[in-house]
Amino acid sequence: MRLWGRATAVRRKMLCLWLLLLGFALVTLALSDLFNRDQSLQKPGSPRHPLQRMLSPPDLEVIVDSRDPALELGVDLAPLESLQEDQLLYVPSMQGTKIPQQKKRSYKVLLPGGANRDATVTGPPTHGQMGKAVPLHLTSLERDMELASVEKYGFNEVVSEKMSMHRRLPEARHPDRCLGEQYSESLPSASVVICFHDEAWSTLLRTVHSVLDTAPKEYLQEVLLVDDLSQHGHLKTVLSEYVSHLDGVRLIRSTGRLGVGGCRTLGAARAVGEVLVFMDSHCECQMGWLEPLLERVAQDRTRVVSPIMDVIDWQSFQYNATQWPVRGVFDWRLDFFWESNPQLQDPDPEMSVQPVQSPALGGGVVAIDRHFFQSVGAYDPGMLLWGSEQIELSIRVWSCGGSMEVVPCSRVAHLNRHHLPYRFPDQDLLQRNKIRIADTWMDAYRKIFYRRDTLAHFIRQSESPNITERLQLKRSLGCRNFHWFLTTVFPQLYIPQDRPALSGELYSVGTGSCADYPRGQGLQGGAMRTAPCSGTGSQHCDLNSEGEIRWGPMGALCLDTRGERVVLSPCPAHRPTISTLQWKFIKLSGQLVHQHSQLCLEAVKEGGPLQSLILRQCTHHSRQQWHFEQLVAPKGA
Repeated sequence: MRLWGRATAVRRKMLCLWLLLLGFALVTLALSDLFNRDQSLQKPGSPRHPLQRMLSPPDLEVIVDSRDPALELGVDLAPLESLQEDQLLYVPSMQGTKIPQQKKRSYKVLLPGGANRDATVTGPPTHGQMGKAVPLHLTSLERDMELASVEKYGFNEVVSEKMSMHRRLPEARHPDRCLGEQYSESLPSASVVICFHDEAWSTLLRTVHSVLDTAPKEYLQEVLLVDDLSQHGHLKTVLSEYVSHLDGVRLIRSTGRLGVGGCRTLGAARAVGEVLVFMDSHCECQMGWLEPLLERVAQDRTRVVSPIMDVIDWQSFQYNATQWPVRGVFDWRLDFFWESNPQLQDPDPEMSVQPVQSPALGGGVVAIDRHFFQSVGAYDPGMLLWGSEQIELSIRVWSCGGSMEVVPCSRVAHLNRHHLPYRFPDQDLLQRNKIRIADTWMDAYRKIFYRRDTLAHFIRQSESPNITERLQLKRSLGCRNFHWFLTTVFPQLYIPQDRPALSGELYSVGTGSCADYPRGQGLQGGAMRTAPCSGTGSQHCDLNSEGEIRWGPMGALCLDTRGERVVLSPCPAHRPTISTLQWKFIKLSGQLVHQHSQLCLEAVKEGGPLQSLILRQCTHHSRQQWHFEQLVAPKGA
């Protein structure tokens, strides 16, 4: 009996102990739940249930990390025509929650390279110098960091980090015609869409603050930051936290890499402003940049406009104003560039600030009516990642009822990179984008493109782009053909004749090389030489019926002479051509005879492996023997 009583007592003690432990656990869970509920009420953007449905649209949209298996999509989303719904994931913020005054917080930003250090951002920095880079006295460690940042981003991010987020650029607008301009009081609202992929912290946030600091609040509906699957750590939680405290800024993230066109189309689908302003993620805005763009769009909703794009130096971050007038153009390789055109300058000061129609616009900053953007087909969803999407949009806008122009009273500076900070997964990606443009929009003129981009030609021979939907769009919109575009919008673009045996690479029999023009000498011309034949079409030239030898993918430079030396000079805009630019090709001997001097073109060695092109008395020397190698002769009309 005594043993049985002892066992009963032990069992009672154990039961009491378990009951105490259970009660302690329940109290702990209750306190934890209460604490978490308090935290969710105090911190916007951090609801207790991250994907709870909201009764009203959120003021901040942030992607859920798709690698977290505990999170599931539970937010109502409007359908998108060109994007799959599973490409988007959002976490809404706590809209309407009152937020206590936030203290300044520091954010850890890792700099590129092996020598990482912490950069502290404590709210808005003070005003920096007027458009100037911060003077540097560099140690060897800082120089190494600069080199690492250039390698990573394509520009000197170390210099950028030392500059103010609120740098004000020097005034470059017309002092009377622009600064005194009065705009309508009923301008449309604007959504500024800034897409980014692995952008540096300083340049991305300087772009955002530049828009907020310079765009009038009555016209700026919102700034939409669209993250195109960035991998850098500072663009994840840190950026979400930073943006959550910026009024009028929303952050949208994609779970798949969309590229420039897809990313901008995503932003456009979520925008609420009447006018979409697409802006690169490394820009700085002049004061008064937005109003002139909105005014032009408000006057004609089919008008697409761009500011003058000034330049920020990739190394020093010095601001450089672009000389007006300027317009966007492209060549027969479908490469875009800004063209300074003094011929457009009007002596009338009133006309010197008038917008200029442009055959194409760059992608740095473009403003377009939101409804017109959607109705004209947005960005082509078949364009891959990056490259030539602005040319495709330009041809389509002009051909399908719209117009494009550069507005001189609006100025935005764009950071020019030293090189692209990322590598394409497919090195032929750019050519595939251009093939889509050529096959969709260029009609019979596409054969000129394929003769100047042989890689695109060979890709096209082995595979065809799926452009069925874009051709249907072209028909449904009643778009004009490319001949209309060339004759009406861009008559300055020379149309090559590409006659058999009189066009292609100009091959020197005596040297085994081809006539070449060093890159970087510009459109003003310079000395010709020979170089190894590229076989890419970049050395293409065309002897036309006027006797001109037109050089390069635009055909704007002609073979000319300066003394005995053969150079390139701008071709005349009007016929007939001048006699010094006329040549004759003698097929039997392979000689190119300069008509004015009756001398022959010869490749002459002047030291080094390259040869100069010189005029000499005609002989039967092999260095005076040439023939045109037409690399491709694509079929199709």
